[in-house]
Amino acid sequence: MGNAHVKETRKLSRRSERSERRLFLADGPKAVEGALEVPGCVVEVFATTAATEQYADLAAAAPQWTLVDDRALASLSDSVTPAGVVALCRFLDRPLGHVVDATRLLAICADVRDPGNAGTVIRCADAAGADAVVFAGRSVDAYNPKTVRASVGSLFHLPIAVEPDPAAAVRAAQAAGLQVLAADGAGEVDLDHADDLLAAPTAWLFGNEAWGLPAELAGLADHRVRIPIHGRAESLNLSTAAALCLYASARVQRQ
Repeated sequence: MGNAHVKETRKLSRRSERSERRLFLADGPKAVEGALEVPGCVVEVFATTAATEQYADLAAAAPQWTLVDDRALASLSDSVTPAGVVALCRFLDRPLGHVVDATRLLAICADVRDPGNAGTVIRCADAAGADAVVFAGRSVDAYNPKTVRASVGSLFHLPIAVEPDPAAAVRAAQAAGLQVLAADGAGEVDLDHADDLLAAPTAWLFGNEAWGLPAELAGLADHRVRIPIHGRAESLNLSTAAALCLYASARVQRQ
């Protein structure tokens, strides 16, 4: 395979390049498997000879399977120890209106900057049975390689929407009949005693890892909910907090 093609594909490590071409890379067998389950998502799969033998089922499902050497594969991979297979994928995000329609459980990430946290929120939302995730404001790109890797394939399991204005995401959820619950350490509602509230269709609003939610954005929510801290820890990691909130809603909604 030509070096020029690898070099051109490698440019997708830059957000501007991904946004312009609406293409991204999914690294590793789990991500590639998830991408191949979405009709029309995968453009091409790059793999080493060893990976072709190890992941023969992926090779059979790929629209195009391109052999590369270890060095070329490593240049496309975001992993310290590449698994030998990377997929070139088309963007998956959907219009916000389509994502919030007929939804019972939704996660809205406002100005979430860390790709590991973002990917883990996607994974938690998928595990909890949420219907979609919205990345709003100045959040990290959902197709950042580290976000894709941290989602462990969940990026391909549920709809993703991108909305530049967090307030617009909140209002769209409310217009679709969802209550918006802001995860806020100073919230007036205790998650341990919120079962009656959690029974309703809900969009959880999560803020930045460092400074949380701006007061004006949190003020748009129907309620602000705090996760009680029973020990001496000052706070919880964003993705951990998101998991607790989403699972709390899922538990009540399934009763």
